[in-house]
Amino acid sequence: MKRGIFSALTAYFIWGLYPVYWKLLTDVPALQIMTHRVVWSFLFLAAAVTALRGWDGLRKVASRRVLLIYLLAGTLLSINWLTYIWAVNAGFIVETSLGYFINPLVSVLLGVVFLRERLRPLQWVPIGMAAASVLYMTLSYGRLPWIALVLAFSFGLYGLFKKLAPLGALHGLTLETGMVFLPALGYLLAVEAGGTASFGHAGPLQSALLALTGIVTAVPLLFFAAGVRRIPLTLLGFLQYIAPTLQFLFGVLVYHEPFTPQRMVGFGIIWLALILYSAEGLIERRRAQQELRAGHAAPAD
Repeated sequence: MKRGIFSALTAYFIWGLYPVYWKLLTDVPALQIMTHRVVWSFLFLAAAVTALRGWDGLRKVASRRVLLIYLLAGTLLSINWLTYIWAVNAGFIVETSLGYFINPLVSVLLGVVFLRERLRPLQWVPIGMAAASVLYMTLSYGRLPWIALVLAFSFGLYGLFKKLAPLGALHGLTLETGMVFLPALGYLLAVEAGGTASFGHAGPLQSALLALTGIVTAVPLLFFAAGVRRIPLTLLGFLQYIAPTLQFLFGVLVYHEPFTPQRMVGFGIIWLALILYSAEGLIERRRAQQELRAGHAAPAD
């Protein structure tokens, strides 16, 4: 249990520090950072699969349906990464954190729409509150918070495809980055030929940071995979807010992004919705456990 908590905390803490890492690459175009992230992540993960002799197991499940699922997952992940990196370096860290605060509620909604999952009546309340928050911020900003929505829905849909996919964390991420590896590599070769590449031309520090994106991406995912198997989902549900909270604090306190009263109201509605959703789930799980224990304790006829 303690190892599981440590692993999950490590993953969420690293994800919370991502704005700092991407800010070190502000001078590199976001598309180049994202494609480097795909390429180096795949190379790192492929090396890990090779070391663990896992390619045979991967080939056995590589049907056309599985490849299509992971192609879609890799495409959604690339969209998510590109949007996040661009937003961080364009000064929208606070809005990116909003996207990951909204994401759990978006995932619930996608489960209802695509997997025909049923919600208890009280669970619809936080989803309605999230929609009200987005509407409020759209009216108060004068624009749709599209960065938050792209991040929330791209990662939510990515999670939906991962739910349908048969592979574990290491093999799954290897395959989905592998499916978009060639387009990413092709783009990097094109910008190199065009003389606009940053890698190898923008100084040793930036080149090293670009090469390390593979490790920076894979390590928290592996910690997360180790932690999720050892701790209850109720605890994991609370821990998942560590990353967007850290990102939010970095945006406001370190990078001094504006946090207006209108934003405070919008975020406040989201935070209240998440508290309500988490509390309702905790109460329901405890009730179910009590009913189960009572059923086991009942004398047989």
